[in-house]
Amino acid sequence: MGGRTFQQRAELLLMAMFGISLVLIMQLYSQQLFQVGLGLLIVSTLLEIGVGNIPTGASIARALTLLVVYVAIIAAVFALGIFLVPYLAGLGR
Repeated sequence: MGGRTFQQRAELLLMAMFGISLVLIMQLYSQQLFQVGLGLLIVSTLLEIGVGNIPTGASIARALTLLVVYVAIIAAVFALGIFLVPYLAGLGR
């Protein structure tokens, strides 16, 4: 992986995580492996959203800072959605 930027290496790692998670989800032998695969798929998908928005020329420190900010934004959006769903569902009654 020499010569690749931090973002490219992170993308390759996340693609590998996607592949592993899909194999774990598709196997038919263990429900625990299925659950691990599902969790891995969720985590890698959320990280991919953040890594995909990091500029290519960013340094490692800047990339990690942006990744933390993006993950915090994603978490805030999910938390806001969880908080608002009961309120919005009550409006329809």
